[in-house]
Amino acid sequence: MSFVDIQQGKLAFTPDREKSRVAAVVVSVYVLAILGAAVSPASADSLSRSLDVNGTPAEVWSAIGPFCAIKDWLPPVGSCTEDGRTPPTRTLVTKDGSATFVETQTARSDEKRSYSYMFKSSPLPLTRYNSTIEVAAKGPGQSTVTWSSTYTPNEGKEKEAKEALSGIYAAGLNAIKARFAK
Repeated sequence: MSFVDIQQGKLAFTPDREKSRVAAVVVSVYVLAILGAAVSPASADSLSRSLDVNGTPAEVWSAIGPFCAIKDWLPPVGSCTEDGRTPPTRTLVTKDGSATFVETQTARSDEKRSYSYMFKSSPLPLTRYNSTIEVAAKGPGQSTVTWSSTYTPNEGKEKEAKEALSGIYAAGLNAIKARFAK
């Protein structure tokens, strides 16, 4: 039971009342944590694919490093246009014209032979897509091309998002490998 201390002008609690109040706060925090987990968005996912290529890193980077060169090595891409700004944004349209991707370059290192980009818009069932393409030395006259990303799949579309990206990565990496086949 609580009572008001008239001389001090404040509310005072008995030990039992204080324990009940602490328990109520703990239960409230626990319930909020459970409710927050239930309504949280799909969690982030990642994907990384690598393939060895017959070609020096400089040769491979020369072919795939320009931001719009993707139209030359990713089979579904029919066209790529850059906006000429810094950082550049490219618009990719599939060969059949059914899909458009708008991507902004977020990092680039010609020295390290890598660039990163993010989707501004895409028909894929995902958000927060950030990707990096890089070329590293594998051995004499050989390179490893790695395409990796982090993204958040749309709720209920986790498998579809991963399968779509896996297919895109496989098509691109295989086309690069075929281009440098000796």
